[in-house]
Amino acid sequence: MTLHQQIRGEIKKAMLAKDTLRLDLLRGILSAFMNEVVAQKRKPQEELTDEDALSVIKRAVKQRKDSIKQFVAGGRSDLASSEEAELQILQIYLPETMSKEEIKIVAEQKKAELGITDTQKLGMLVGAVMKELKGKADGGNVKEVVESLF
Repeated sequence: MTLHQQIRGEIKKAMLAKDTLRLDLLRGILSAFMNEVVAQKRKPQEELTDEDALSVIKRAVKQRKDSIKQFVAGGRSDLASSEEAELQILQIYLPETMSKEEIKIVAEQKKAELGITDTQKLGMLVGAVMKELKGKADGGNVKEVVESLF
Protein backbone atom coordinates (compact mmCIF):
# COMPACT_ATOMS: atom_id res chain seq x y z
CA MET A 1 0.00 0.00 0.00
CA THR A 2 1.43 3.36 -1.02
CA LEU A 3 1.49 6.35 1.29
CA HIS A 4 -1.10 8.02 -0.94
CA GLN A 5 -3.50 5.09 -0.49
CA GLN A 6 -2.76 4.96 3.23
CA ILE A 7 -3.77 8.62 3.64
CA ARG A 8 -7.03 7.94 1.79
CA GLY A 9 -7.77 5.05 4.15
CA GLU A 10 -6.95 7.19 7.17
CA ILE A 11 -9.48 9.78 5.98
CA LYS A 12 -12.22 7.16 6.13
CA LYS A 13 -11.13 6.12 9.63
CA ALA A 14 -11.10 9.74 10.79
CA MET A 15 -14.64 10.23 9.43
CA LEU A 16 -15.91 7.19 11.29
CA ALA A 17 -14.16 8.29 14.48
CA LYS A 18 -15.48 11.85 14.05
CA ASP A 19 -11.95 13.15 14.58
CA THR A 20 -12.28 16.55 12.91
CA LEU A 21 -8.68 17.69 13.49
CA ARG A 22 -7.22 14.57 11.87
CA LEU A 23 -9.85 14.62 9.11
CA ASP A 24 -9.17 18.24 8.16
CA LEU A 25 -5.42 17.68 8.23
CA LEU A 26 -5.57 14.53 6.10
CA ARG A 27 -7.88 16.18 3.59
CA GLY A 28 -5.38 19.02 3.32
CA ILE A 29 -2.55 16.56 2.74
CA LEU A 30 -4.58 14.72 0.09
CA SER A 31 -5.23 18.07 -1.58
CA ALA A 32 -1.50 18.82 -1.50
CA PHE A 33 -0.91 15.41 -3.10
CA MET A 34 -3.30 16.31 -5.91
CA ASN A 35 -1.58 19.68 -6.37
CA GLU A 36 1.77 17.90 -6.62
CA VAL A 37 0.41 15.43 -9.19
CA VAL A 38 -0.91 18.31 -11.32
CA ALA A 39 2.37 20.22 -10.90
CA GLN A 40 4.16 17.19 -12.34
CA LYS A 41 1.86 17.47 -15.38
CA ARG A 42 0.17 14.16 -14.64
CA LYS A 43 -3.51 13.27 -14.55
CA PRO A 44 -5.29 14.05 -11.25
CA GLN A 45 -6.40 10.40 -10.93
CA GLU A 46 -2.79 9.24 -10.70
CA GLU A 47 -1.09 8.69 -7.36
CA LEU A 48 2.18 10.05 -6.09
CA THR A 49 5.12 7.78 -5.48
CA ASP A 50 6.02 7.31 -1.83
CA GLU A 51 9.08 9.51 -2.32
CA ASP A 52 7.00 12.38 -3.74
CA ALA A 53 4.34 11.93 -1.05
CA LEU A 54 7.01 12.09 1.65
CA SER A 55 8.37 15.33 0.22
CA VAL A 56 4.85 16.84 0.37
CA ILE A 57 4.45 15.71 3.99
CA LYS A 58 7.91 17.06 4.88
CA ARG A 59 6.92 20.44 3.44
CA ALA A 60 3.77 20.38 5.57
CA VAL A 61 5.83 19.50 8.67
CA LYS A 62 8.22 22.37 7.96
CA GLN A 63 5.27 24.75 7.54
CA ARG A 64 3.83 23.62 10.88
CA LYS A 65 7.17 24.12 12.64
CA ASP A 66 7.54 27.61 11.18
CA SER A 67 3.97 28.47 12.17
CA ILE A 68 4.56 27.27 15.73
CA LYS A 69 7.63 29.53 16.04
CA GLN A 70 5.67 32.50 14.71
CA PHE A 71 2.66 31.89 16.95
CA VAL A 72 4.82 31.46 20.06
CA ALA A 73 6.73 34.66 19.19
CA GLY A 74 3.42 36.46 18.74
CA GLY A 75 2.03 35.20 22.04
CA ARG A 76 -0.68 33.04 20.44
CA SER A 77 -0.26 29.81 22.36
CA ASP A 78 -3.79 28.69 21.39
CA LEU A 79 -2.88 28.65 17.68
CA ALA A 80 0.53 27.14 18.43
CA SER A 81 -1.07 24.22 20.28
CA SER A 82 -3.35 23.38 17.34
CA GLU A 83 -0.35 23.48 14.98
CA GLU A 84 1.54 21.19 17.38
CA ALA A 85 -1.36 18.73 17.34
CA GLU A 86 -1.27 18.69 13.53
CA LEU A 87 2.50 18.28 13.60
CA GLN A 88 2.15 15.20 15.83
CA ILE A 89 -0.25 13.62 13.34
CA LEU A 90 2.00 14.40 10.36
CA GLN A 91 5.07 12.92 12.01
CA ILE A 92 3.35 9.53 12.10
CA TYR A 93 3.77 9.31 8.32
CA LEU A 94 7.43 10.31 8.24
CA PRO A 95 10.15 7.66 8.42
CA GLU A 96 12.29 7.71 11.53
CA THR A 97 15.22 10.10 11.18
CA MET A 98 18.82 9.36 12.03
CA SER A 99 20.33 10.38 15.34
CA LYS A 100 23.10 12.98 15.53
CA GLU A 101 25.64 10.25 16.33
CA GLU A 102 24.74 8.37 13.14
CA ILE A 103 24.89 11.60 11.13
CA LYS A 104 28.31 12.39 12.61
CA ILE A 105 29.74 9.08 11.34
CA VAL A 106 28.56 9.81 7.78
CA ALA A 107 29.71 13.45 8.00
CA GLU A 108 33.21 12.45 9.14
CA GLN A 109 33.47 9.95 6.27
CA LYS A 110 32.38 12.59 3.73
CA LYS A 111 34.76 15.15 5.21
CA ALA A 112 37.68 12.75 4.80
CA GLU A 113 36.49 11.63 1.35
CA LEU A 114 36.23 15.19 0.05
CA GLY A 115 39.39 16.34 1.84
CA ILE A 116 37.69 19.31 3.48
CA THR A 117 39.88 20.93 6.12
CA ASP A 118 38.50 24.45 6.59
CA THR A 119 35.12 26.05 7.19
CA GLN A 120 35.02 27.72 3.77
CA LYS A 121 33.68 24.52 2.25
CA LEU A 122 31.16 23.92 5.01
CA GLY A 123 28.18 24.31 2.66
CA MET A 124 29.66 21.83 0.21
CA LEU A 125 30.05 19.26 3.02
CA VAL A 126 26.49 19.82 4.26
CA GLY A 127 25.20 19.33 0.71
CA ALA A 128 27.23 16.15 0.23
CA VAL A 129 26.02 14.68 3.53
CA MET A 130 22.39 15.57 2.74
CA LYS A 131 22.72 13.93 -0.67
CA GLU A 132 24.21 10.83 0.94
CA LEU A 133 21.43 10.55 3.53
CA LYS A 134 18.58 11.34 1.08
CA GLY A 135 15.92 12.45 3.55
CA LYS A 136 16.89 10.04 6.33
CA ALA A 137 18.07 12.94 8.48
CA ASP A 138 16.78 16.37 9.43
CA GLY A 139 18.61 19.16 7.61
CA GLY A 140 19.00 21.21 10.78
CA ASN A 141 20.64 18.29 12.57
CA VAL A 142 22.99 17.68 9.62
CA LYS A 143 24.06 21.34 9.59
CA GLU A 144 24.61 21.31 13.37
CA VAL A 145 26.71 18.11 13.23
CA VAL A 146 28.81 19.33 10.28
CA GLU A 147 29.51 22.65 12.04
CA SER A 148 30.60 20.76 15.16
CA LEU A 149 33.27 18.95 13.12
CA PHE A 150 35.24 22.18 12.69
